[in-house]
Parts: sequence; C-alpha cells; structure tokens
Amino acid sequence: MTIVHIYVAEGFEEVEMISVVDVLRRAGVETRLVSLTEKLAVTGAHSITVQTEIPFSAATELADMIILPGGGPGTQNLLASTALHDRLHAHLASGKRVAAICAAPMVLAKAGILKGRNACCFPGCEAALIDGGATITAYNVVTDGQVTTSRGPGTAALFGLELAKLLVGDAKATEVGRAMLFI
Repeated sequence: MTIVHIYVAEGFEEVEMISVVDVLRRAGVETRLVSLTEKLAVTGAHSITVQTEIPFSAATELADMIILPGGGPGTQNLLASTALHDRLHAHLASGKRVAAICAAPMVLAKAGILKGRNACCFPGCEAALIDGGATITAYNVVTDGQVTTSRGPGTAALFGLELAKLLVGDAKATEVGRAMLFI
C-alpha cells in the first residue's frame, strides 16, 4: 500500500492540507496526518483545528512521500524544525518523494533539497528558493525528480492530482480528477 505523511504545523494553510488529503484518499493512497510536535490537535492559519493521527516522534517509518502544506505561520514552524529537515533528507536518500506547496518550498530550499531543481512557490517566496539553488518556474505545479512543488491554495487540488499521478498512476489520477470535475 502507498503511504503518505502530511506534516501539519501550527498555522498551516487549511485549504492546502485538506484538499491534498481529500484527493489522495479518493485515489486510494493511505494518507496520514503527522503533527510536527507531540500535540495531535493542530490549529491552522484561519483558526480551523484538525486532529492529526501521529505525533512527530512516532512517524518513524519511511513513507512513500512526505508532503508539507504552507501557510505563513505553519511554514515558519516547519523552517525551524531541523529534525524535519533530517527526515526529508532520509526519505530522499531512500528513493522516496517529498512535496511542498505555497510557502513550504522554502523549507525544502533551506534544507538544501532544491539545489539544481526547478520549483515554484507562493509569490514573494522566490528569493528563498533562489538562495537555496532552485530555478523558479511560472507553472502551478512542478515535479523535478523526487521533488514536487506548487504555488498556493488555488493550486492545491491540482497539486494533489499530480501527487496522485506520481503515487498511483495516470489512470487513477485521471479518474479522481474527472469525478471531482477538474478534468
């Protein structure tokens, strides 16, 4: 079974997290919400609280993909977690995938993951990606090797569909996209 971990930090962008979880679960991907801390209830940037399933310390298995939703405060919390950066590197080294949307690609840049890669992000965050060695593109969703990035809340469902395609194939992603009236 394909397993994805979505890391949820205080101040995350709700649309980006919920849309991606929804698309991936419709595609049959086992999608687990991982709290960046030990606290399972996490409140987003717009005061919506979600119940995660796993605290950071218990998410020790390698998932097929780690996904980082953005949001200003949430991204700042992700940026501050060196343990998360180490986990991202471990996943890549094991041939697994990582993905980030909105401001969260800055986390990948800070961790050195975007060096030499094409990427996109929320407008205004480009300097951090460039400092991390990325080449900025104008696309809404970009996959370069094992890394996928996207621009923001308005691209969240398309981001989810791209991740579904990478994880379970074109046919299933197209089926989900059609059922959701995206395709």
